[in-house]
Amino acid sequence: MPSSTAVVATDRAGRYIKQLCTHFAKKADSEFDDTSGRTVFEFGVCDYRAEDGVLHLTVTGETEELLGRTEYVVADHLTRFGSRDGLSVVWART
Repeated sequence: MPSSTAVVATDRAGRYIKQLCTHFAKKADSEFDDTSGRTVFEFGVCDYRAEDGVLHLTVTGETEELLGRTEYVVADHLTRFGSRDGLSVVWART
Protein backbone atom coordinates (compact mmCIF):
# COMPACT_ATOMS: atom_id res chain seq x y z
CA MET A 1 0.00 0.00 0.00
CA PRO A 2 1.50 3.37 -0.97
CA SER A 3 2.42 5.67 1.91
CA SER A 4 4.16 8.92 2.66
CA THR A 5 5.40 10.82 5.68
CA ALA A 6 5.90 14.42 6.73
CA VAL A 7 7.55 16.07 9.71
CA VAL A 8 6.09 19.45 10.60
CA ALA A 9 7.94 21.74 13.01
CA THR A 10 5.58 23.03 15.70
CA ASP A 11 5.55 23.45 19.46
CA ARG A 12 1.83 22.66 19.44
CA ALA A 13 1.73 19.21 17.86
CA GLY A 14 -0.75 17.77 20.36
CA ARG A 15 -3.10 20.71 19.83
CA TYR A 16 -3.03 20.21 16.06
CA ILE A 17 -3.68 16.48 16.42
CA LYS A 18 -6.76 17.26 18.51
CA GLN A 19 -7.94 19.96 16.10
CA LEU A 20 -7.51 17.78 13.00
CA CYS A 21 -9.12 14.70 14.53
CA THR A 22 -12.04 16.67 15.96
CA HIS A 23 -12.62 18.38 12.62
CA PHE A 24 -12.29 15.19 10.55
CA ALA A 25 -14.55 13.25 12.97
CA LYS A 26 -17.53 14.96 11.35
CA LYS A 27 -17.01 12.82 8.22
CA ALA A 28 -14.43 10.15 9.11
CA ASP A 29 -13.54 7.86 12.00
CA SER A 30 -11.03 9.72 14.17
CA GLU A 31 -9.47 9.07 17.54
CA PHE A 32 -6.73 10.85 19.46
CA ASP A 33 -5.01 11.40 22.78
CA ASP A 34 -2.41 13.95 23.89
CA THR A 35 0.39 12.58 21.70
CA SER A 36 -1.14 10.56 18.87
CA GLY A 37 -4.16 10.12 16.68
CA ARG A 38 -5.61 8.45 13.63
CA THR A 39 -8.18 9.37 11.01
CA VAL A 40 -9.65 6.75 8.69
CA PHE A 41 -11.07 8.43 5.60
CA GLU A 42 -12.97 6.62 2.81
CA PHE A 43 -9.89 7.16 0.62
CA GLY A 44 -6.96 6.69 3.03
CA VAL A 45 -5.61 6.79 6.57
CA CYS A 46 -3.58 9.39 8.46
CA ASP A 47 -1.63 8.63 11.64
CA TYR A 48 -0.42 11.53 13.78
CA ARG A 49 2.35 11.51 16.40
CA ALA A 50 3.55 14.41 18.54
CA GLU A 51 7.12 14.72 19.77
CA ASP A 52 9.04 17.66 21.19
CA GLY A 53 8.81 20.40 18.58
CA VAL A 54 7.44 18.24 15.75
CA LEU A 55 4.29 16.66 14.40
CA HIS A 56 4.83 13.42 12.49
CA LEU A 57 2.26 12.53 9.83
CA THR A 58 2.01 9.19 8.03
CA VAL A 59 -0.62 8.67 5.35
CA THR A 60 -1.57 5.60 3.33
CA GLY A 61 -3.91 4.97 0.42
CA GLU A 62 -4.94 1.96 -1.63
CA THR A 63 -3.57 3.55 -4.80
CA GLU A 64 -1.19 6.39 -5.66
CA GLU A 65 -4.20 8.52 -6.60
CA LEU A 66 -5.93 7.91 -3.27
CA LEU A 67 -2.67 8.53 -1.42
CA GLY A 68 -2.40 11.88 -3.19
CA ARG A 69 -5.93 12.76 -2.14
CA THR A 70 -5.17 11.87 1.49
CA GLU A 71 -1.97 13.93 1.40
CA TYR A 72 -3.87 16.89 -0.02
CA VAL A 73 -6.73 16.81 2.51
CA VAL A 74 -4.47 16.47 5.55
CA ALA A 75 -1.93 19.08 4.39
CA ASP A 76 -4.62 21.54 3.30
CA HIS A 77 -6.38 21.43 6.65
CA LEU A 78 -3.21 21.52 8.73
CA THR A 79 -1.77 24.50 6.86
CA ARG A 80 -5.05 26.39 7.20
CA PHE A 81 -5.34 25.59 10.91
CA GLY A 82 -1.67 26.50 11.40
CA SER A 83 -1.54 29.58 9.19
CA ARG A 84 -0.64 31.84 12.12
CA ASP A 85 2.27 29.54 12.95
CA GLY A 86 3.37 29.35 9.31
CA LEU A 87 3.03 25.57 9.14
CA SER A 88 3.88 23.79 5.93
CA VAL A 89 3.74 20.13 4.96
CA VAL A 90 6.21 18.43 2.63
CA TRP A 91 5.43 14.80 1.89
CA ALA A 92 8.08 12.15 1.27
CA ARG A 93 6.82 8.99 -0.43
CA THR A 94 7.99 5.77 1.23
